[in-house]
Amino acid sequence: MIVDCAVYQEGKRLPGEFTPEAAFRLSRSENAFVWIGLHEPSPEEFEVVRREFDLHELAVEDAIKAHQRPKLERYDDSVLLVLKTARYDDVAEAVELGEILLFLGPGFIAVVRHGQASGLKEVRRDLEARPEFLALGASAVLHAIVDRVVDDYEPVVQGVEQDIEEVEEEVFSSGRTNPAERIHYLKREVMEFRKATAPLLTPLDQLATQSLPHVNPDVREYFRNVYDHLVRVSERIDGFRDLLTSVLEANLTQVSVRQNEDMRRISAWVAIAAVPTMIAGIYGMNFEHMPELKSTLGYPLVMGFMLFVCSALYVFFRRRDWL
Repeated sequence: MIVDCAVYQEGKRLPGEFTPEAAFRLSRSENAFVWIGLHEPSPEEFEVVRREFDLHELAVEDAIKAHQRPKLERYDDSVLLVLKTARYDDVAEAVELGEILLFLGPGFIAVVRHGQASGLKEVRRDLEARPEFLALGASAVLHAIVDRVVDDYEPVVQGVEQDIEEVEEEVFSSGRTNPAERIHYLKREVMEFRKATAPLLTPLDQLATQSLPHVNPDVREYFRNVYDHLVRVSERIDGFRDLLTSVLEANLTQVSVRQNEDMRRISAWVAIAAVPTMIAGIYGMNFEHMPELKSTLGYPLVMGFMLFVCSALYVFFRRRDWL
């Protein structure tokens, strides 16, 4: 569906509501452009936009099907930029991804959103409060949306970082839990997040350094700032991946150490239990001529001997930290 369709001239929004056809005609005016927003449009809904703004059929296919990796492509006289939006569900410890496709062409920018996306209403409101920047044209809108999407990566990074710190504390705590499943799940979420952000580095570098159709040269320096921000985010994500690998290895080591400690304790108790078992086994043999069988002191002497040996073994193993 079409969420909003507005015409801007010299940085100011023209009053009234416009159909794509009417907006297209007004965009032919000097210093004017159309900003149209759509949310998960059907092929029939998007056909009106495709026809009015003469979008390439391959770009239209990407916009309808979505599920594209971040990229920047040129189609004739227009540019297509694909972004992945992200938000973090702290309860489920999951990174929820959405998608935004931006078509930039002569006198227009079309924004197509799929899934969970960043708040573009706020972007529109903030831009309309800066008419001098909006007067730079549709590429100013392109920058503002990209900047908001990249800014929204920061809460996701912080959420993932907090959960990793919790996992680290759990691994190195005195408890006997095994958070291997949680570590693996977090690592998978980090990998998905990286695949959504790292490919965007090249398109942002192109927007900041190359001359692209309908991108105002005065906007390029703003793209450099967004690029630097994304580089920092990408580096932190790479750090998370390496850290989770180290935490998983440390967890496996901790599990192995605990198993060795358990085996030592079991072995120590088995050694202690072996002494009375051995003596009882000897006196359980069916021999008639055993020296202690008829002695009145035989039973207490044997019991005392077993208690002494077991106590000595217990003290020995305690001093060796086996018990």
